[in-house]
Amino acid sequence: MSYLNVEFPGGLRVDAKLRDQVIKTDQPIGAGGEGSAPSPFELFLGSIATCAGIYALGFCNSKGIATKGMNISMDLERSYETGLISKINMDLKLPEGFPEKYKRAIINSMELCTVKKHLQTPPEFEITTSN
Repeated sequence: MSYLNVEFPGGLRVDAKLRDQVIKTDQPIGAGGEGSAPSPFELFLGSIATCAGIYALGFCNSKGIATKGMNISMDLERSYETGLISKINMDLKLPEGFPEKYKRAIINSMELCTVKKHLQTPPEFEITTSN
């Protein structure tokens, strides 16, 4: 049994079925898609930010800190030579009344993000074909 299965529902849409859920992707209109869903690369970036977010949320929950108004913004820096992202900047907007003594600790918690750790120690890829 595969961990997930990718299907091609039409156009430039590519969907991943995982458990009982479907992760839908599409290309932007400017790239020939319908813009009906995030692109795979946008989902990749979203997974980084939401992974950091789940660690921030877990930290706050463990300390009994309300998260109303808390959010993360992400900005990207690209390498002119490669066109690839060279730096990801995330800014956690803390909820009102967040204790000063926990600021470093919540950042440390976000640094534990599993997606980020996989980028720092990437897995080996093996691609095969079958009939």
